[in-house]
Amino acid sequence: MSGMTKGPGGGAGAGLANVSGALLAMSRHLEVRDVLKTIVVSARELLDAEYAALGVPDDHGGFAQFVVDGVSEEQWKAIGPLPRQHGILAAMLRDATPQRLADVRRDPRFEGWPDAHPDMSDFIGLPIADGDEVLGAVFLANKRCPKPSGGCGFTAEDEELLGILAQHAAIALTNARLYERSRELTIAGERARLAHELHDAVSQKLFSLRLTAQAAAALVDRDPARAKGELQQIAALAAEAADELRSAVVELRPAALDEDGLVATLRTQIQVLDRAHSARVTFCAHGVRALPAAQEEALLRVAQEALHNALRHADAERVEVTLSRRGQGALLRVADDGAGFDPSAVRRAGRHLGLVSMRDRAGGVGGSLTVESAPGKGTVIEMEVPGG
Repeated sequence: MSGMTKGPGGGAGAGLANVSGALLAMSRHLEVRDVLKTIVVSARELLDAEYAALGVPDDHGGFAQFVVDGVSEEQWKAIGPLPRQHGILAAMLRDATPQRLADVRRDPRFEGWPDAHPDMSDFIGLPIADGDEVLGAVFLANKRCPKPSGGCGFTAEDEELLGILAQHAAIALTNARLYERSRELTIAGERARLAHELHDAVSQKLFSLRLTAQAAAALVDRDPARAKGELQQIAALAAEAADELRSAVVELRPAALDEDGLVATLRTQIQVLDRAHSARVTFCAHGVRALPAAQEEALLRVAQEALHNALRHADAERVEVTLSRRGQGALLRVADDGAGFDPSAVRRAGRHLGLVSMRDRAGGVGGSLTVESAPGKGTVIEMEVPGG
């Protein structure tokens, strides 16, 4: 965790600054996964342990989430599936009791671990609880200090310090869960509102469109002049319906964008895509300032469309999204190593890949969109918007 000053030996010696830094770090995050990771990193640094983990139970005897620190990504993949709630881990989740052991391997409840699992000896673990509900348990192993003969490197002071951290972790985790739930409800409410607006605003236009088309069909042989007038009315009604639909959709500004801003919203969405797809999807931002709401939404929508193209149509293995400051405005760049296409085939490729709507979004906020691509050479889409 950045900004934390490590005290000599951890425990009570870690100092007030370390404890305060850990608690502040937990309070900064609103996403559950970020809170879990911050708790684990904070606990390991405060107690100067080699390994730390935090498990959140599910309702089926396993872990819904399990976060580690001190174990490399390669090691973690080699270890295999998430651990089950067994042995010493189960004790804290079932009985909500702290555990401090000189050698976890000698405990009668120890049931072994996979071959790739790092070797651990002294061990401390505490439940994270909100009242009677156990939200999870934090575990640490291998204190970095000389061990007393036959004793545990973790001290009673360490246990007390970890207990303070666990209490605040419960608050931070509960707040994060409430935040995510409120966001889900907000999104659900916005969807319901949009459905209602679409029904009221568009369905009446579509009904009129259908009746007018039927009238034109009846008149086409008997009165061609009137039929032509009806067809012109059909075109006008279709344009009105499209405008109503567009305005209703554009009005639905993403809730996360209002709450978190463009950079955080893009980062979160790209992290989700990176986990969900086999392709490597990355994001970086450089000095981006806050922009007017319409510009931020246009940038987000173009990024989403470009990412969809890269992952669904181009079969890309790598997609890099960059958002950087450009004068008082911003430049969005989405580059992939996928199949690419021939930009000269504007009518076919442009409509298929949503390039027309992306250019419309860019132009609608005073910006510009450029596309570079060639078959087999990947695609680069750049959108620049001026400052507000």
